Amino acid sequence: MKYALDGLQAREIDRITIEEIGIPGMVLMEKAALGIAYAAQSMFHPTDRIVCVCGFGNNGGDGIAAARILFTRGLDVSIYLVGDRKNSTKDTKLQLKIAKNMGIRIVKKIDYADFDGIIDAIFGVGLSKPVTGDLYKEIEKINASGKRVLAVDIPSGVSASDGKVLGIAVRAEETLTIGHIKIGCILYPGADYAGKVVLWDIGTSLSLLKEPPTCFYYDEQPELLLPLRKADSNKGTYGKVLVIAGSKNMSGAAFFAASASYRIGAGLVRVLTTDDNREVLQRQLPEAVLTTYTLNENGGIAEECSDDIRDAITEWPDVILIGPGIGQGTAAATLVNFVLSESRCPLVIDADGINIIAKMISEKTKDCDTPENRIRVLAQMLPANTVLTPHKKELSRLSGVSMAELAAGMISASSEFTKDNELVMVKKDVRTIVSFGTSNYINVTGNNGMATGGSGDVLGGIIAGLIAQGEKERSAAMTGCYIHGIAGNIAATKMGTRSMIASDILDAIPEAIGRGNEEKPGNEND
Repeated sequence: MKYALDGLQAREIDRITIEEIGIPGMVLMEKAALGIAYAAQSMFHPTDRIVCVCGFGNNGGDGIAAARILFTRGLDVSIYLVGDRKNSTKDTKLQLKIAKNMGIRIVKKIDYADFDGIIDAIFGVGLSKPVTGDLYKEIEKINASGKRVLAVDIPSGVSASDGKVLGIAVRAEETLTIGHIKIGCILYPGADYAGKVVLWDIGTSLSLLKEPPTCFYYDEQPELLLPLRKADSNKGTYGKVLVIAGSKNMSGAAFFAASASYRIGAGLVRVLTTDDNREVLQRQLPEAVLTTYTLNENGGIAEECSDDIRDAITEWPDVILIGPGIGQGTAAATLVNFVLSESRCPLVIDADGINIIAKMISEKTKDCDTPENRIRVLAQMLPANTVLTPHKKELSRLSGVSMAELAAGMISASSEFTKDNELVMVKKDVRTIVSFGTSNYINVTGNNGMATGGSGDVLGGIIAGLIAQGEKERSAAMTGCYIHGIAGNIAATKMGTRSMIASDILDAIPEAIGRGNEEKPGNEND
């Protein structure tokens, strides 16, 4: 697990390191410059003409110092200064003086056509307002140049705290982020501008922060995150998942969710669905236990099915996944209400289950329909540690907050649901965020090929399958998103992002969890 910092946290670590610990700023700048020089030499050809475009803040100082190191190594490097000299920091002034004393070329006017590569050191993590004026025009020129760009710490113009583009931003091929990963490098659109992100350690410590960072991500081998399998075990050891999914002409949702629970290692999966899906599910997934219901003339569940449903929901499962493809009719609402009132196990609520709950919240809050009241009512309706897996539109229905407002603050939107309760919110997006309490896991795996019908059903099944095996709900949600994204990446390499479908993601789960790294049984003929 690695932590990601916002701009304020990154600056605070630097301040404490310099002012309280006593490590001079120039020492940190030299360490950063060594990393920039290393990245530049890895990225550019030895004969390339390189220009470091530097502001007058400490980010610019890092760039100037890196230019000096490259110069001493024999590279053709120039420095181009942009911005207001009155904003020069003490260390940047000193780095500029050293560079001039070394005889490094300082470009007064620039034509980017004269260079092969650009090092962007204009703005760092302190940028908080839109880029305007001459600096806006300079970034436009950099982007229009068509040259390879290495960004220092974060592409200039990207907010370190949320990945937003502040007016305009440099489009980098690679970003060398210094000390600790910045949130803006992994959230979109910032991640798109950052390109390949490489972390360079300069010896600063997260322990210096008074409050620990709230955002983190995984980069571990997936199998290290999974619950252990025992030699002395049976299907009961790995738990029972009840998947309440599907409706007429929607058998696929139940198939994807149930199959994913099995593929991630659950011992037994039971599907509760309409009788219309019986034959197709028995044919597609004979491993699953099947319980079906029929509808009465009013579209509700027939009375003769009640006992089987009660047993399936209250007596049998270790975890329930409800919602994929169930629709929002009378029968679906009955199932959701029954699960909320009678179930005795952890819940994963997805898709139509979320939409039904959103309608219930609207009814309960019609006299005071505010986001705060909706969150309070939601927390009262659901058992502790319930996992909800909404995409942006479903989250908007739950919260009453517009999609535009949610898009403007992905992390805060998810955290609002969990900071004062024990819910686990899995906000599905280009970067899925799992929030619990005040913590936010940012999932960095996956690709745009996963924007396809059934992909969310697979994710729900993976999360439920992990809970069945004993994982805590928040851990199952984080690990589930991570493995789901890796499976998506594997599928993309085989099928391409344009052509892949949910079945490809499902089929890739064994490879995603490290099937090739598992110990193989011995062969007596070897």
